[in-house]
Amino acid sequence: MTTQRSVRVVVADDQEVVRAGFAALLNIQPDLTVVGTAADGAEAVALCREHHPDVVLMDVRMPTMDGIEATRRITSDTTRGEPPRILILTTFDLDEHVYDALVAGASGFLLKDVTAEHLFDAVRVVASGGALLAPGVTRRLISEFARLRPRMASPLLAELTPREIDVLRLVAEGLTNAEIAPRLVVSEETVKTHVSRVLRKLGLRDRVQAVVTAYESGLIVPRSEDRGPLPR
Repeated sequence: MTTQRSVRVVVADDQEVVRAGFAALLNIQPDLTVVGTAADGAEAVALCREHHPDVVLMDVRMPTMDGIEATRRITSDTTRGEPPRILILTTFDLDEHVYDALVAGASGFLLKDVTAEHLFDAVRVVASGGALLAPGVTRRLISEFARLRPRMASPLLAELTPREIDVLRLVAEGLTNAEIAPRLVVSEETVKTHVSRVLRKLGLRDRVQAVVTAYESGLIVPRSEDRGPLPR
């Protein structure tokens, strides 16, 4: 019988109570193991080089090195293969720093008042290669701050086929593969193949980066309703 490997996690937060609390919660789960905690971004980067975790819970505001720069360094370090996935921890859902962390390579974000079960599920999702892309909150966050930035056309979009462009637009609207399939009158497996090709051609790790790219390149133009109050 094969034993499933535990998901290795680093928790980075400048508040000792917060990082100790998250670490204690995660260690309760038999398939999750905290291999280190960090008080700032520089410590998080060092811990990742030493322990090569699967997931990093990263506070966005920390002294010495903030979570944005730490995310950029961790996700760009491929010297030991696939770098860890980053989940940003934040107090506010509409936070420009969180948007910058997503641009830097984070796979999603969690509010610090997240429930224990949501925390466990989120870590497992990103560890398995998924992205924590809540259709409402995350897309509105990206839409809001992409709207304020100058749009930069990505030359890599020219590498996509018309069908792949269609798939990227629908992913950016927050649709799942199962929701995209009937829109394009194809199978869910075909959508999955198209999404994989889009990510590969654009050099992206997951759907969150695909959404950011779609907005920042101007492929998707934020609508006025995207800037309304965030759902509670």
